Amino acid sequence: MKTDSAAMPWALVGAACLGCFATTSSGTTRAPFLLDMAADLDVAMPLIANLVSLTATTWGVASAAAGWLSDAMGRRSILVLSLLGLAVTLVAQAVVSSFFWVAVWASIGGACCGAFTAVVYAEVSGRVPDSQRGRALGWVMSGQSLTLLVGVPMAAAVGSLIGWRGWLICVGGLSLLGTLSIVATVGRGSAGHMRGAVRPSLRAALSRRVVGLLSTGIAERICYGLAAIYFAAFLQETYRLSLAELAIPLAVFAVGNVAGTILGGQLADRLPDRLLTFALAMVSSGLAALALFLWHPSPEVSVALGFLYVLLNALGRPAYMAALAAVPDDVRGTVLGLNSSSASIGWIGAAALGAAIIGWVGFEGFGPLAAGLALLGAVGGLAHRRKAAT
Repeated sequence: MKTDSAAMPWALVGAACLGCFATTSSGTTRAPFLLDMAADLDVAMPLIANLVSLTATTWGVASAAAGWLSDAMGRRSILVLSLLGLAVTLVAQAVVSSFFWVAVWASIGGACCGAFTAVVYAEVSGRVPDSQRGRALGWVMSGQSLTLLVGVPMAAAVGSLIGWRGWLICVGGLSLLGTLSIVATVGRGSAGHMRGAVRPSLRAALSRRVVGLLSTGIAERICYGLAAIYFAAFLQETYRLSLAELAIPLAVFAVGNVAGTILGGQLADRLPDRLLTFALAMVSSGLAALALFLWHPSPEVSVALGFLYVLLNALGRPAYMAALAAVPDDVRGTVLGLNSSSASIGWIGAAALGAAIIGWVGFEGFGPLAAGLALLGAVGGLAHRRKAAT
């Protein structure tokens, strides 16, 4: 155990965590500024909100392409250029005066984010032994989780002083800092599998097991996205809470996500069967979803159930990622790039399905939907246990 701890590349993990925080903040922290951006750019607020779908699309497409390219040409250059490119797009969004150009630069920024997140997971996975992979990936994913806990409140506080344009420049500076961190921690020989002139094969990457796990990951991301996107609206609709009253519930929700991600990384390395761990977490989160959306006697109970739901969901994510990363190094970038693409599909699906369910039966429909998808995710994980262990 002590040897494993000494071998953990903490500098790289920290740089990857910072980069993930910057990429997620580039879009998520836009939330407090929707009305200000709409007024400044003279467009309707829903048009600003639709930037999420636009960037999710470019994020997913770029993830698949960057993952394959990282296996073909190495990871360092893609990691550095993607974060540097994100910094440029954020500053560009801050200085343009029309919504069209904000959308253009936001789309390019989404592609930069997709390229980075796809490749950084492959880089970290390749730099640690399998026995440490769950913990390492859990810490990296915590960078994304911290955006809800730290990034959004910070954006609201700082943005109240310097506006949405000033905040974007701040995030651009954070992305530049992430770029320097990657330069310092990712060696030029990080893609050692390329020394033998091995060409990555999409056919080799897309084994039956990988395709099955990617499909399972879509179900898991829809489950998470339903709560992440609509939890605030659920509380407002159910209990008539004001925006100010949502601050503490959303912070509690974010704490559950961070805690689950970090604890899930520990469990992924300490328990013998990662996909069984993932399946149990999915089933448990499905039961929590039923309670959350079908039983709401008080705001306190719903907030506690929201914390439990996101905690259980996050517990399984590092185990899933570590299992998916257990592929040959020469196709790991391709596989994890496709995982980022499937995650984008899950987010888009969560937004669309959630809107449809609300219009049909209301938030009560979220419980059975999330529980059913969680069960499908658990079955998908269990179906690949034997192959994952070999």
